[in-house]
Amino acid sequence: MDGVSTHLPTTDVRDAESRARTDRMRAALLAADFTADGLLELLGAPAYAALARSETVPALRATRGESPLETLVRLFLLQRPEPRARAEAALPVADCLADGWLVQDGDEVRAQVDVRPYGGPEGQDWWVVSDLGCAVGGAGGIRGAGQVDRSALVLGVGGASTTLAGITVPTPVGRALDLGTGSGIQALHASRHATHVTATDLNPRALRIAALTLALSGAAPAELREGSLFEPVGEEKYDLVVSNPPFVISPGARLTYRDGGMGGDDLCRTLVQQAAAHLNDGGYCQLLANWQHVEGEEWTDRVRSWVPRGCDAWVVQREVQDITQYAELWLRDGGDHRTSPEEYAARYDAWLDEFEARGTKAVGFGWITLRKSGADDPSVIVEEWPHPVEQPLGETVVGHFARQDYLRRTDDAALLAGHFRLAGEVVQEQVGLPGAEDPEHVVLRQNRGMRRATKVDTVGAGFAGVCDGSLPAGRILDAIAQLMGEDPVLLRDRTPEAIRMLVEQGFLEPVGTDG
Repeated sequence: MDGVSTHLPTTDVRDAESRARTDRMRAALLAADFTADGLLELLGAPAYAALARSETVPALRATRGESPLETLVRLFLLQRPEPRARAEAALPVADCLADGWLVQDGDEVRAQVDVRPYGGPEGQDWWVVSDLGCAVGGAGGIRGAGQVDRSALVLGVGGASTTLAGITVPTPVGRALDLGTGSGIQALHASRHATHVTATDLNPRALRIAALTLALSGAAPAELREGSLFEPVGEEKYDLVVSNPPFVISPGARLTYRDGGMGGDDLCRTLVQQAAAHLNDGGYCQLLANWQHVEGEEWTDRVRSWVPRGCDAWVVQREVQDITQYAELWLRDGGDHRTSPEEYAARYDAWLDEFEARGTKAVGFGWITLRKSGADDPSVIVEEWPHPVEQPLGETVVGHFARQDYLRRTDDAALLAGHFRLAGEVVQEQVGLPGAEDPEHVVLRQNRGMRRATKVDTVGAGFAGVCDGSLPAGRILDAIAQLMGEDPVLLRDRTPEAIRMLVEQGFLEPVGTDG
């Protein structure tokens, strides 16, 4: 590992001169508009999107000028050497050479790391540092690692990391833990609403890069600790734990950033099971995970068994791949498709042998959120939702658990005495044959958050439609019973279950009696 660490820049938040050099570099990036918005404006949407796929040709064609912004794009995103004289117009080159952001070869300078503009959720201009050729995290992200040991590579921003950032609860907290920080993206997000951030990683190279990401973005430094899973933090507890762990189910542990080194989905299971011991009361643990679909076993039962006592849980399966698709995806990620046909076939066989030995027929991917509620009857919801959602979902996650608390403490009598409001941007769709007098069924659909859709009967549709918080549920049902000629007592008896479902899924929001 020491052999690769010399390729990284250095920054020391304890040293005034080092901080000043980093500040001057950040000011130069801002002055050149080397930001997410500036990059989009310069490249245009097609080239910008291609760059996110690690395709550089469109961006090269769009940066043939000599402006400071074009120079920075070629240096840090396209890894092209630039004449020092031209680089001087865009950067404090002496500072960048001193700290190792750049290295000089003759009259030219070149970047030591990828520095990628990244827009924060409130319009912040941030930059995420990663190894050269690894700016795009996830399958297919590696393009060229230079002299760096591939097992120690640190990837940048990918779909998984932005997904996790989007679902993370935004509530202000005292202590946050980013477990498996990588390039520091989750620690960067946590720095917005956590007083103290701890970031851990098994890869010491990742810790150094995370420190660079935080420093260059002007965020408060995190406490960095080396080690696996919760081992670096001992028995410490946190209000928020986030993790984009090395969840890939693979034969062996070739690449630290993705392969957990445990059999099957044991790493994700272990992380979930150990989380409760490191959460303060009311604290959240949020992570991305893979899990096996095993012959003769429901995947929902498998993941539900991971949830520790005293925790509510919400597990959402977003995607399922059969074992051949899954193996091919991660073989491409590791560059194995560029080896000889014989070597590729042997590695493909090794993946399938691993799955066959474990009885695995498919692999699921999704989100797991735990909340340490201490409830004797915890809410554990495990569901499949492969449909589009609206990010960010952090507030949706908070609302989900708040509704579980409400339903847990509210019996049917209290439910009928309660007041409800139809959630914002819920629409009603009637489905049936053209010209039919009555619809076959009615669908309520959310246009925000999870964007759920659910079928309801005539009573459910009518009830939801008049919920504005002004009347208790029981009185609304009595009015519906009168209109439909039904027995109001029987209607009150059979409707609470439907109301609970609409509340649980976020179509109805409980409100105070003051409206």
